[in-house]
Amino acid sequence: MTPIDTPRVLIVGAGLAAQYAALRFAPHPVLMISPEPLGSGASSAWAQGGVAAAMDPADSAEAHARDTVRAGAGTVDAKVAQAVTAEARAHVLDLTGLGTPFDRAADGAYILSREAAHSFARVVRVRGDQAGAEIMQALTAQVRAAPHVQVLEGVMATGLVVEDGRVRGVKVARCSGGLSRSVVLRGAAVLLAGGGSGGLYALTTNPPRIRGQVLGMAARAGAVIADAEFVQFHPTAIAGGPDPAPLATEALRGEGATLINRHGERFMRAAHPDAELAPRDIVARAIFAQTQAGLAPALDTRAALGARILTDFPAVAAACRASGLDPVTQPIPVAAAAHYHMGGIATDAEGASTLPGLWACGEVASTGLHGANRLASNGLLEALVYGRRCADAIAKGLDTDAAAPVLLPDLAPAGEPDPALVARLRQAMTEGAGVIRTGAGLRCTLDTIAAIETAQPGCDALLNMTATATLIAAAALARKESRGAHFRSDHPEVQGETGERSFFTLAQARQIRAQARKEPA
Repeated sequence: MTPIDTPRVLIVGAGLAAQYAALRFAPHPVLMISPEPLGSGASSAWAQGGVAAAMDPADSAEAHARDTVRAGAGTVDAKVAQAVTAEARAHVLDLTGLGTPFDRAADGAYILSREAAHSFARVVRVRGDQAGAEIMQALTAQVRAAPHVQVLEGVMATGLVVEDGRVRGVKVARCSGGLSRSVVLRGAAVLLAGGGSGGLYALTTNPPRIRGQVLGMAARAGAVIADAEFVQFHPTAIAGGPDPAPLATEALRGEGATLINRHGERFMRAAHPDAELAPRDIVARAIFAQTQAGLAPALDTRAALGARILTDFPAVAAACRASGLDPVTQPIPVAAAAHYHMGGIATDAEGASTLPGLWACGEVASTGLHGANRLASNGLLEALVYGRRCADAIAKGLDTDAAAPVLLPDLAPAGEPDPALVARLRQAMTEGAGVIRTGAGLRCTLDTIAAIETAQPGCDALLNMTATATLIAAAALARKESRGAHFRSDHPEVQGETGERSFFTLAQARQIRAQARKEPA
């Protein structure tokens, strides 16, 4: 089929990073590619905590940067942390100007929450746990009204188009009625902002489509992927409910909620001096251990919040009701669930990838900010900072302010990924590349991924998932230490206070996978 050429910048994704970047491009024309109705299927809309920023006069960007470096377990790029936290306040003010109704006191000051590993209360929120949804609602209204933005909804990117060593466009297919045969769109540049990889795991807090496909597209095109092994597991997903698992926001623990087991014991006191406010990786492993021991970990909000949880944290209250729980009178059962991927497409300070013509921002990118263990509520902040930086960098090379709308032809339906294969992949990742890892378990996972690839070799959507899964498991196998969110029970010690970031191409990860299949279990 003949490619469709457009002078628009092609943005893959429709979450916070994608929409914030799209608005920044004005008046340069852009085309957003969104599998779901605009904003509805994005991880950003599910974010409960908020945006981390030093808004309190007693706080500072420098203190925020120090907390970021400390939480990152030795692999945060300190210069990146300093630069990002220095911009944080400006982005909160910008979102406020765009219509985000952040919680404010009577004097106009922002109401701030304290989350794990922060030395100050510095998380700007909306109605307790509604930050992501409210930010996305405000941005979506702006994007809908922006004349320079065209949105293709119900369309999924399935691959990148590389010509003469440069990314020139994307292959896209309609989502309705099953994925269809692809058509090629060629644009002025490609910006990937399509979310993370949490849905590659059987227990996750991510929206159903967020399964590493966009990272996998970049990897299959040859982009370098950084820190792939570092997957953050949120300690307090609500257990026993739907897939994806609803989230009991970390702000609940900031308000004084405690973690108990079925005997009523607070087990975090023995695990870390900060107890419930310890870094997420430590809390997640403690909860995982309680689960494995059959001790039914739970989040107890009764004394700290009581009935106030119903009004101050409505999303958590609604999720509890849907699962038949009353958080006013009952502890909330919790489990550690795949939540955020610190790894991603390696980018420079402007968001450029290692492939000419390709930029990335948001969770799909790895900028050096998060290290081995993301500081709470720094994810939305990074999306804002690099969404703007990518737009500014790409705009330098644009020379047109006008473009006709892109019209897709009718496309015949084709096959989707086999649901049984996707379920098998998610279970293999949970069992072998989850909260606690071993060399034997990772080798088994890599072997399963290879078998899944051969079972449906012509399906781009599945191959994008298995590419990302391969990178995560291969990088985890290569890192023979425990650091941050990456814990190897067969290598439980950290190798030095500071560590090295990992950088792999898919070809290198596949070599590790091939070698692992030859090694004894």
